Amino acid sequence: MNDQAVTESTRDYANVLIGLDGIGKTFGRVKALADISFDFRAGECVGIAGHNGAGKSTLMAVLTGVFAPEQGTITVNGRPARQYDPNAAREAGVRCVFQELSLCANLSVAENMAVVHPELRGGNWRRRATRLMREQLDAIFPGHGIKGHELIADLTLTQRQMVEIARAFTMTRDPVKLVILDEPTSSLDAHTAGQLLTYIGDAGQRGIATILISHMLGEIAQTAHRVLVMRDGQVAAVLPREAVTQDAIIRAMGQHVDVEAEPSGETRVARETVQGDTAYHWTFGKSRRVQIDAPRGEVIGFAGLAGQGQSEALLAVYEAATKSRERIAFVAGDRARDGIFPLWSIAQNLDIRWLLGKRDGDGPMRAPTLTKLIDRRASGRIAETWRERIGIRGAPLRANILSLSGGNQQKVLFARALASDAQLILMDDPTRGVDIGTKRDIYQLVRNEAARGRTFIWYTTENDEFAYCDRTYVFRAGGITRMLLAHECNEQALLAASFMEARA
Repeated sequence: MNDQAVTESTRDYANVLIGLDGIGKTFGRVKALADISFDFRAGECVGIAGHNGAGKSTLMAVLTGVFAPEQGTITVNGRPARQYDPNAAREAGVRCVFQELSLCANLSVAENMAVVHPELRGGNWRRRATRLMREQLDAIFPGHGIKGHELIADLTLTQRQMVEIARAFTMTRDPVKLVILDEPTSSLDAHTAGQLLTYIGDAGQRGIATILISHMLGEIAQTAHRVLVMRDGQVAAVLPREAVTQDAIIRAMGQHVDVEAEPSGETRVARETVQGDTAYHWTFGKSRRVQIDAPRGEVIGFAGLAGQGQSEALLAVYEAATKSRERIAFVAGDRARDGIFPLWSIAQNLDIRWLLGKRDGDGPMRAPTLTKLIDRRASGRIAETWRERIGIRGAPLRANILSLSGGNQQKVLFARALASDAQLILMDDPTRGVDIGTKRDIYQLVRNEAARGRTFIWYTTENDEFAYCDRTYVFRAGGITRMLLAHECNEQALLAASFMEARA
């Protein structure tokens, strides 16, 4: 049975909003899309899965009119589109929530609403924009806590993602018929993500179609009516509702289903031999005192609902460790703002942390002096080694970092930290937007590096990832409600602790 075996036997053209027939798109010698045929129907949620670099983002750029395909045709409501550009896509009711958020940080929430809804004009446009945003946020994310007058720069990454989603679903003049959600829950906690998935179902009842692109395959299996699985720019499979399971999606992606969920006994024994009685200790906070103990060679998790102080705790740990001259690295969660150097190449973004110093044998890193030249050959070897080790795909190392998909950019940040000499590594939701195969590789890398004595502090919005932590601190309102050891950490305990009152 080949890759196309699991597919629709006939094409039903009833209620088709956007139809793709034989779509192809190339960039130079790279064939990003090849012979894509698929129909998006009213009221339906289509899940799209595939590895980073499989062509998902390129396909969405075609649907929104950003890229014009070189082959194939696009139909709108059953009629071939003579010219399909962003204006035509908007008139057809297509909206998109991009993985790399498109909000203007120097504008308010209401002003960002007016950016994509130019019909919001006149003397009371700001009040109307605020009302529309609040109504949509209330509908999707009850209890969101956003007023509408805040600057985007002052919002958390979670709140920004909520605003972008609400803006896409808001209807002013043009209709909303098909909303593309590209990794919409990557910065949302399980509770808030559940609110969005429920709303997707409600929107479908009103005839609004959605495209859910996610590496969180459980969300796709829960929500999608059909799943389009992509591999190397092609359709690997189309799974109908009755065939949609996480295992089926993984198999269609070309991955093995079996995976070890817990650190092995061998790994834990290795940790015990290196960590001894040494540990990091930090106490910080003003209104609430936060105390973190992190034995060397352990993986420490930060859990809880999004925006409860986890990222702030990571920054406090970073400041304290820096002052005490610990060898430390930080994997930023908001890669566009805090992680990448957008004007630099992939290689430069990867090896910049390594170039801060140079090893003398197995000794500590020494800061380079002005009289020393950078060893480009050695830095190139470092970059190439980690490119292969962590599977950075989509462009050569000399290409600009922005030529990579969001997931591959995140891999670069992770590789940058591990390629350094840091013994303490802080991770702010490091697998956001990363495909399931690479996630497993990262989990194994974290285990192996912890076994060698490195300490990891890991904030993640994916509760499944706490299975890889030795202990987990659960946050609420800037404080810690509970510390869970590995054998205590399960979904029920995490959710219960997430709604407890934090200790004073």
